[in-house]
Amino acid sequence: MSQPRAKLPPLASLTPYLWLLLFFAAPLGIVLKISVASPVMGQPPYTPLYEAGQWLINWDNYRLLFDDGLYIAALLNSLKIAAISTFVTLLIGYPMAYAIARAKESHRSILMMLVILPFWTSFLIRVYAWMSILSTTGLLNNFLLWLGVIDQPLEILYTTFAIHLGIVYSYLPFMVLPLVATLSRMDLTLLEAAADLGAKPWQGFLRVTLPLSLPGILAGCLLVFIPATGEFVIPDLLGGPEALMIGKVMWTEFFSNRDWPVASALTVALLILLVGPMIALQSLRKREAAADAKAATP
Repeated sequence: MSQPRAKLPPLASLTPYLWLLLFFAAPLGIVLKISVASPVMGQPPYTPLYEAGQWLINWDNYRLLFDDGLYIAALLNSLKIAAISTFVTLLIGYPMAYAIARAKESHRSILMMLVILPFWTSFLIRVYAWMSILSTTGLLNNFLLWLGVIDQPLEILYTTFAIHLGIVYSYLPFMVLPLVATLSRMDLTLLEAAADLGAKPWQGFLRVTLPLSLPGILAGCLLVFIPATGEFVIPDLLGGPEALMIGKVMWTEFFSNRDWPVASALTVALLILLVGPMIALQSLRKREAAADAKAATP
């Protein structure tokens, strides 16, 4: 018989809501306010929302997002780069996660530590390291020249390929970790039953392992795709000035053009675009938590 759940103190139960209010709702409200203001020269560089007994709401910032092809192109290019990078991350991360999940318990902790080891180093330093590796005089070109694969250095840095490489490298742990968690919970007797029924190993993988790992695949893809869409550091350092992504456009509007209202409108538009995947990820986590709780109940 299950024990009754202890009730949390009122303050403890309110803590998550206070956290969301202070660090999500309040900043979002400020961004929404700025997004309907007008740019001005001053500090702050936007008009107040309410002044002299009237509301000063400017919807032209949102209209500009659709009228100016730059923002649409940057958004579509960001979605394209994020989608391709997420797919490549899945292709690399799934075999890694499968090997870790099937490894011995004594080895699994070491392998997991190796996956998260890059997080012990600054993200910016790691991206700078890739700039050195991918340059015409870098490690990669020198290695290819030494092998005789190429006869002159390749232009890898400041290309779209470099952006994909940087995103895949930086966000690979976000793909591997949820996959390992999902694959580790899988009942291996299902594969034994499939083998007894005549299924070959690849058939058992496609019909048993892959469908059961779909929650981990979805969680990993969302954890990679959502931040990759608004990525700024990687396209700025590895993609160069010609890399058109929404994160760089937002940075330019905020700090170069000093047009905070347009930049805020762009931020709100991006948030609305990504809120669907965010809700899907949260719903998936709730279902997984409910399934784990049900499985743990005697």
